[in-house]
Amino acid sequence: MGVLDNLLVGQSAPMREVKRLIELAAPSTTTILVQGETGTGKELVAQAVHNLSGRKGKLVSVNCSAIPAELLESELFGHEKGAFTGAEKTRAGRFEMASGGTLFLDEIGDMPLALQSKLLRALENRKIQRVGGGVDVDVDFRLVCATHQNIEADIEAGKFRADLFYRINVFPITMPALASRAVDIPALLAAMLKSGKSNHADQPVFTEGAHAEMMRYPWPGNVRELRNLLERACLLFPGRQIEQADVRNNLLRIKVPEPVEEQEALWAATTNLAPESETPDNISEVSEVPLPHPSHYQEWFSFFDNIDLRRHLQDVEIVLIEAALKKSDGMISAAADSLKLRRTTLIEKMKKFMIEKPAN
Repeated sequence: MGVLDNLLVGQSAPMREVKRLIELAAPSTTTILVQGETGTGKELVAQAVHNLSGRKGKLVSVNCSAIPAELLESELFGHEKGAFTGAEKTRAGRFEMASGGTLFLDEIGDMPLALQSKLLRALENRKIQRVGGGVDVDVDFRLVCATHQNIEADIEAGKFRADLFYRINVFPITMPALASRAVDIPALLAAMLKSGKSNHADQPVFTEGAHAEMMRYPWPGNVRELRNLLERACLLFPGRQIEQADVRNNLLRIKVPEPVEEQEALWAATTNLAPESETPDNISEVSEVPLPHPSHYQEWFSFFDNIDLRRHLQDVEIVLIEAALKKSDGMISAAADSLKLRRTTLIEKMKKFMIEKPAN
């Protein structure tokens, strides 16, 4: 396996596209913006870009949402001795630490506005000033940013600078949600088990039925949630085989399993209850479909207690309308045809959801 396959596990169509983009952009100095839901592994994209970049310096990471706003400036730019109470000596910031390497700014959407302007100047001039200092310090870093937020919406709300967004959104890469690449789940589990600290004899064994059950689950927490499930599996089923019923009853809902004899009786009683659509072969085929089939929602309340139906359907409408407009280069008539809507109906929906035609 290559560097990319070791870091970014999976050969689904969305993951192959991510790897292709990384291979294309990594050797350059282009700024990259990684977008995607929480838990999809955006930091792994930064690691992969750095590893393939050929840069000799370090990969330096900063989580902009984890550091208090009043400390983030010093963390990024460093400070001079006596710059503030407690600054007993001069300290280099993350920009200087990343010189010659890669700077990864995670959750950049949470960066305070005052710092955004400083970051913009650093990107344009490749010079920074430490807090309390007046001397420019040259820095040579490759920037990778990540966010799970809709930055365009933050720009509209005045929370993010438009000029900074255009400066960092040079080469966008979107990490897919785990539900959209469910066929990668067996490979992800195998890789996690291989890299785990537990002895091989203590590791659980997932059956095809268990894999199929996990492929049906929507994974709102993405790969991070899958890792948590595996940790639970190691605690509840050490060295044991995990069946489809175990995933549903004991791992997704965190219920301690009954003694082995009772559990085996339960497995035997439920083996033939799964409909044909739940078989692994069918699951593999369905998982490649870009949109969930309506029948998938039949299982929703097996995993969750409620759903905001109005909000969910609205979000689906917005995503599909924006995608249709993008595909048709902003031609409303063509987009309406793609969505099987009347042109006037599409225009009304665009006004309702404040959707603008994409710029040429």
